[in-house]
Amino acid sequence: MFRFILHGLAVILLTLLTQLGGIAWALSRLTARPLLAFVGLYAGLTALAIWVAPLTGRTALSCFDQGPLQVQSWFYCASNRSYVTPELKTALQEASATVDAAYPGTQTLVLDAGFPFLTGFPLLPHLSHDDGEKVDLAFYYADAAGEYSPGQTRSPIGYFAFEQGETSCPDQWLSLRWDLAWLQPLWKTYGLKPNRNRLLIETLVDDPRIGKIFVEPHLQESLGLSGSKIRFQGCRAARHDDHIHLQL
Repeated sequence: MFRFILHGLAVILLTLLTQLGGIAWALSRLTARPLLAFVGLYAGLTALAIWVAPLTGRTALSCFDQGPLQVQSWFYCASNRSYVTPELKTALQEASATVDAAYPGTQTLVLDAGFPFLTGFPLLPHLSHDDGEKVDLAFYYADAAGEYSPGQTRSPIGYFAFEQGETSCPDQWLSLRWDLAWLQPLWKTYGLKPNRNRLLIETLVDDPRIGKIFVEPHLQESLGLSGSKIRFQGCRAARHDDHIHLQL
């Protein structure tokens, strides 16, 4: 009974984290070499999703592309979290090309996007990202000398390295607004590149396909941004001064 419960928990956890991992784990239990079978099944299902997902209206952002638009880490591709609708993919490609044209060599990095299948399936820990129409982008950063650092983020996965600034949000329970103060000293001491970040967000604001952009208010002020599409996500949602959230 204990092993059954343990494997059941593994199926649930892998499904929540990768959508397809739970299926691979369950099927691998039927084989003589389950761990090896799991690796093979998961790799096969992940590869198959790249071909099947477009039939349901989503497409994968590739971890192998070397152009202006890139996925920040292999983790997002390996965990099936890099899927968007074709419309959003085109918008991202055009926005990244615009920034690269103004500042040659700029790499726009994609963080969490969505799973390949099932509208309404949650992409934890996000409150949305359940339909392929939402995506997070990393900020553009500069090193200690003020030079742009292509392909670099302050944390290994692009999240949780917060830009500090004034906030009106109180400390409260039942909130995803994590400050993670104990983590902040571990991150790289890069600073934002204001002109690049401003241009990216302004380009997205001007795109009629984009409906909302979440940016923390203190960054909106410091970057000199305006527009009805730029929103504050609220005090109970995750902070948005470590990344940019946008949606169709």
